[in-house]
Amino acid sequence: MRFSVVTTALDALNRTATTAIEAGQLNNPTPCTEWTVAQVIFHAAGDQHAWASTVGQGSLPSYNPFDPPHELDEGIENTLANAIQAATAAWAGVDSAESSLNTPLPPVPVLAAELAAAACALDAAVHAWDIAAATQQPTPLTAALAEQLLPAARATAEPLRGFAYAAALPEMPGDDSADALLRYLGRDPRWKP
Repeated sequence: MRFSVVTTALDALNRTATTAIEAGQLNNPTPCTEWTVAQVIFHAAGDQHAWASTVGQGSLPSYNPFDPPHELDEGIENTLANAIQAATAAWAGVDSAESSLNTPLPPVPVLAAELAAAACALDAAVHAWDIAAATQQPTPLTAALAEQLLPAARATAEPLRGFAYAAALPEMPGDDSADALLRYLGRDPRWKP
């Protein structure tokens, strides 16, 4: 895939959401205070379908990603695998030199392809972090990945505050790039269930 940041973030989401979660953890609270682990996974899958249907071909999810279900008939692993497959296929057809790519973000409807890919990856990576924090897994959000995502966060977060992101938290001494990114998006990097 041309957009390695998308591949990295989708891999992190897949690993975190499907390989290390125990069944009893699906109802754990998450940094997304209204949602359980299962709901964050369904939300993240829905967001990837939205990106795929906007930048390439694909269909929107059968549910509202902003009112995610607790379970679906096809299950979490299949739901997420289908979303990742759709996103991967969609981004494979995008020209990285495209200067005006539509996004599924109403307040930020158009971005250059590289920035749009990073915004898509931002969604996947941050929700992978949410799931990891809620299930006490090691963080999949590395400082290197966070540095790649920060320009997209700066381009998209402000118009989405109060809806997709909380108010930014102040940076703290000793924060690395991942901590700084999470705080910018209104998440406490030290959050525990």
